[in-house]
Amino acid sequence: MGVYKYLSNAWKKNTIPKEMAKQNLMKWRREGSTTPVEYPTRLDRAKALGYRAKQGFMIVRQRVSRGSHRRPDWSGGRHSHNMGARLNLRKSYQLIAEERAGKNYVNCEVLNSYYVAEDGKHYWYEVILVDKSHPAVLKDQRIAWIAQPQHSGRVNRGLTSAGRKVRGLRHKGSGTEKARPSRRAHFRRL
Repeated sequence: MGVYKYLSNAWKKNTIPKEMAKQNLMKWRREGSTTPVEYPTRLDRAKALGYRAKQGFMIVRQRVSRGSHRRPDWSGGRHSHNMGARLNLRKSYQLIAEERAGKNYVNCEVLNSYYVAEDGKHYWYEVILVDKSHPAVLKDQRIAWIAQPQHSGRVNRGLTSAGRKVRGLRHKGSGTEKARPSRRAHFRRL
């Protein structure tokens, strides 16, 4: 087995020392919600998702609040369908983390993201960002596609892996008839 396989198994089997994980969480709680990171916490996962240790790539640790979401203010008449305070989002926490990281770094495109940690109040994800105007990125044919105009704002259009999963585009065929071209487009057809 290679080094990355050992790293992957360590995360899957949760063999990382508990004291180290606890120290990390204590430090991360004191940081801001969007924090640039010098090295990926999970190197195996970052490499699998397209990260390269070169100029133009950066990692951001994004914190997202856990728990239920609340509807905005429903003023405008007392109608029973207005008065529920609870809101069930059709987004995952991972997608929310990607969107917030992309909003903070407008010159970069979100490539992908992965789970890092959680506690009772928060989830932490590390988001891989690519500077689409950096010469090192434009020269590398494996990643130069991200600088093309059709890929701008891809996180806000649900084109990352987490976005495609939320939209139901991971599967094809029977059972996914309503997912394409989108749920909204399908119901507008009726």
